[in-house]
Amino acid sequence: DRPRKIHIDTPVQFFNHMLEAMAFHGRLDLDVKARGDIEVDPHHLVEDTGIVFGECLQKIVSLGPVNRFGSAKIPMDDALSEVVIDAGGRAYLHYDASYDQQRISDFDVNLVREFMMAVSVNAQINLHAIVHYGKNSHHMVESLFKAFGRSILEAYAKSDDEMSTKGVVSESSSSLS
Repeated sequence: DRPRKIHIDTPVQFFNHMLEAMAFHGRLDLDVKARGDIEVDPHHLVEDTGIVFGECLQKIVSLGPVNRFGSAKIPMDDALSEVVIDAGGRAYLHYDASYDQQRISDFDVNLVREFMMAVSVNAQINLHAIVHYGKNSHHMVESLFKAFGRSILEAYAKSDDEMSTKGVVSESSSSLS
């Protein structure tokens, strides 16, 4: 393994930290420079970053077969999170997390779901992101992003096998919960 090239530059420091954790544990090269109207709310910046990241994941599938499925459970101190991915061309998000603290510094934890939804729709993946438990919202969100990185690593690894028993991945469809 070679050192990863990770450069994250947004004005939302906690989000930077989460993207770095995801990229590191997913062994991804990731270069993000994003700006937005964060003086109003960082919602659009986080969502738009998820859109672009999802589009990048979709391009990986277009280059040839990948493992398609990936999953990871990651603990961090008091928290345990799990992410399961199917990169089979159907967008679906199941997000299950309940946080004791709604803000981590200036970051609203509701934006985690917005990021995951944007990735799911634009990558056309079935994404289940679950925080099983935790007391510290920082630990909960960070374990979720690390699990997301690990599941991406597994799902998007190149494969010589077909991605579907049908020989092709089905047409895209979407559903969110």
